Amino acid sequence: MFVVTAISWSQEVPVVHDPVVIEENGTYHLFCTGKGISHFTSADLQNWKMVQPVFEEKPSWTDNVVPNFENHIWAPDVIHKNGQYYLYYSVSAFAKNTSAMGVATTKSLAPSNPDYGWTDHGIVVQSHPNRDMWNAIDPNIVFDENDTPWMAFGSFWDGLKMVKLDDTLLKIAEPQEWYTIARRERSFDLADTDPGDAALEAPFIFKKDDYYYLFLSWDLCCRGEDSTYKVVVGRSKSVTGPYLDAEGKDLAKGGGTLVIQGSNNWYGVGHNSAYSFKGKDYFFSHAYDAKDDGRPKLVTKQIKWVNGWPKVKPMS
Repeated sequence: MFVVTAISWSQEVPVVHDPVVIEENGTYHLFCTGKGISHFTSADLQNWKMVQPVFEEKPSWTDNVVPNFENHIWAPDVIHKNGQYYLYYSVSAFAKNTSAMGVATTKSLAPSNPDYGWTDHGIVVQSHPNRDMWNAIDPNIVFDENDTPWMAFGSFWDGLKMVKLDDTLLKIAEPQEWYTIARRERSFDLADTDPGDAALEAPFIFKKDDYYYLFLSWDLCCRGEDSTYKVVVGRSKSVTGPYLDAEGKDLAKGGGTLVIQGSNNWYGVGHNSAYSFKGKDYFFSHAYDAKDDGRPKLVTKQIKWVNGWPKVKPMS
């Protein structure tokens, strides 16, 4: 069992990986990769406190996907819909598409609120080696102009996918509707079980004016000084694409306009999310701190829009 007593510590720049953020009653809640899904709170998007994780014990189904799963859950996404919060998350073996994305719900995000308490609903999408040329990790939920829910997800293999969800937000809609929204060229001679050399992952779709903007991460994360993570973007007037970069190249054909990359002080930066809070658009991600043994730190930047494209300040 993994237990963190509510509020265990705080810091201005927390150690996080794959952050997503949502606001409830003036408090910002950040969820990220960690034991049981790490959870932080803030009143100002600058000072963060770590509170208890979402799952003190691993969901009961996870050992059936990854034997002896140790409750280290990846890359959540959080939304508010139908009077409650939905938290999607990834369970996976590293570098294998032995993976599944689950979902849990709660009526409140504040552990002190009587309405707080996560109910797990199990698997939404699952991938299997030698069957699927996609990986069931890194979920992101977006609603189109008809309020239809879609899940974007995936990494490596044959690219990032999108599938329509039903109105419960707990399962794939029938008849099923799937799309490839981004991919990079993969070496043809690799085994289907190999993640491959077409490094992309972590889709996040942000609606701004007439466009859906698809952010995604290229190249390698999680490798200390060898991390080459960076964020690119494309846009589309349809949630299902095609998403084109600033040069007009389809993201499903290797396109992507650079948003941010590492620097001398940061080995790589990626796995972002984007939101509007109090009239400003924000970009959240993690970056590997070269001055702290490559530990992943939270990056928060304001998005500026130039000729219809998102711009953020480079890593210093």
